[in-house]
Amino acid sequence: MYYVALRFLKDPFEAEEAMQESFIKAFMKLHQFTGDVTFGAWLKRIVINKSIDMLKAKKMNMVAINEQVMGTVEEMDDWSVSDSTTVDEVKSAIERLPEKYKYAVMLFLIEGYDHKEISEILDITPVASRTLVHRGKKQLQDQLKHLRDGTGY
Repeated sequence: MYYVALRFLKDPFEAEEAMQESFIKAFMKLHQFTGDVTFGAWLKRIVINKSIDMLKAKKMNMVAINEQVMGTVEEMDDWSVSDSTTVDEVKSAIERLPEKYKYAVMLFLIEGYDHKEISEILDITPVASRTLVHRGKKQLQDQLKHLRDGTGY
């Protein structure tokens, strides 16, 4: 859970604080755990929500999405990167994404959440989640392509 918080907060002390506060919250809300998901998944969701709350408290405002301008986005089923791309390279490229895409892409690719779950976590609609993930993955793919072409980072 510490590493989940650290991926969002980037500061070891803040990650520890988020993790500790999440454990306290989980203990206090244990009676609400229904067993619909595993305990680890339930706790992970609390840690992610706490981490995002801490980011918001630090005035790291997430960019609002105007759905009427964006419309709907089709999923990219053919999204892929070179087989020689390492996990660390992908994580590093995610870190370079604009804030508005970074968290949605991180939740989707690294944490494995679907668009409905991402929309609940980030307090956006599923359509906005699809849009953010789609555009973020496109930028991520471009960054990784430049890396492989020798023109990038």
